[in-house]
Amino acid sequence: MLIAGRYRLGESIGRGGMGEVWRAYDESLARHVAVKLLLPQDSDPTATSRFRLEAQTAARIDHPNVVGVRDFGAYENRLFLVMELVEGDSLARLLTHSGAQPAERVARMAAQAAAGLAAAHRQGIVHRDIKPGNLLLDADGTLKIGDFGIARFMDDPGAALTATGQIVGTSLYLAPERALGQPAGPPSDVYALGCVLYQLLTGRPPFHADTAVAILHQHLDAAPVPPRDLGVAGLPPAFENYLLGLLAKEPEHRPAAQQAADWFAEGAWQGRAEPLPDATTPSRPSTAAAGPDRTGGTSNPTTYALPSAQGSPSPLGGPGRAHSRARTHSSGSRSRTHSPGSRSHTRSPSSGSRSRSRPRSRPRAGTRQVLVTVAAAALFVAAMLLGMLWFSPDNASAERTKSDTAPSPTASASVSSLDSSPSPITSPGPATETTADRTARDDGERERERREQAQRERQKQQRETRQDDGDDDGSDDDD
Repeated sequence: MLIAGRYRLGESIGRGGMGEVWRAYDESLARHVAVKLLLPQDSDPTATSRFRLEAQTAARIDHPNVVGVRDFGAYENRLFLVMELVEGDSLARLLTHSGAQPAERVARMAAQAAAGLAAAHRQGIVHRDIKPGNLLLDADGTLKIGDFGIARFMDDPGAALTATGQIVGTSLYLAPERALGQPAGPPSDVYALGCVLYQLLTGRPPFHADTAVAILHQHLDAAPVPPRDLGVAGLPPAFENYLLGLLAKEPEHRPAAQQAADWFAEGAWQGRAEPLPDATTPSRPSTAAAGPDRTGGTSNPTTYALPSAQGSPSPLGGPGRAHSRARTHSSGSRSRTHSPGSRSHTRSPSSGSRSRSRPRSRPRAGTRQVLVTVAAAALFVAAMLLGMLWFSPDNASAERTKSDTAPSPTASASVSSLDSSPSPITSPGPATETTADRTARDDGERERERREQAQRERQKQQRETRQDDGDDDGSDDDD
């Protein structure tokens, strides 16, 4: 079949929700291309508008990690989109045939996928359906993002072309805020990429259950099991912690796509682990998502209807749900709390718009040194003041006055000699003579010498007086 007089269709290489992809040959430019034809049963106005939107959004992005758009038109009342042909498999086929991939290869794919998402986000485009089936590997290992069929422009909320109160996407990779019916933004694509990377490392999505509703519950409330707890060998702690940061429940706690691309491209995933973001339950709006129309995670986008009544109950919880609900691992394994300071990656994945949860900071070494110096100076000043008070003249005079009022050793001995009653003799313990004791002893000795000198003077005067009296008596007798 020749489309538009130049694209000759070959074999069918894929089928999506709205169209079928064919390998084709561009006879005008002599090159192989991929042609996506809108399915006949999807030729209603909504599907046509969405198909046209895919062409417009993809054409705005010129990046080596995004499938390029070559042409767009209509053929026999069916729209067609001509794209770059990627000679390789999707990550969905890679997982089916090879299972889990080594950390080094996953890191390379993560850097390229995040770079492609960053290019789309710079153009104001949110993909909204990042999953293994939409990530293609070229023959040389280059990863390219395809299928912008349900993408939306961030500056045009109506461009999503979905009915009011609906969620479009694949439940296995749906961000928590989208499960609550909130608009998709760049962090939603980052979350979906985190789910894909988790599956590439472990061989299974981070959340899985029998129904899509149960999966959405897990996206909202369950903490993913760390890949190393599932036996992933050779995974650096930094990689694991950063991956869990991509799966943060709150959009502002996730890194931007460009930051994730740089982190993986620069090899930071091989470094030390950094702290996880604060694992908090996403805020619930008054209107929450209800059950999906079909069960299980499928390869095609799934539309989930939202209740029209503002206060109607919802299986995903409404205003009555506790915001601080504890998280459990989806697989029933042991509970694990993620707190900042554990992904001591200290820094959790950084984002220009998110507020990072950090461990409680410690005083810096310079601050501690200043505090120690101030305390030492205060102790020194206190010691100086105490010494000045202790050895001041007023204090010494008080000590001397106290010693003067105390009885002298001589007087004490005299009093003791007058006491005729026997008393028990006790052996005094060893004592240390102080300055006050020596001063009191010297004062006592001087006082004793003074009294003895005074007594000798009185005795001398008495003798002289008696001698004078004797001389006077002799003179009277002679007369």
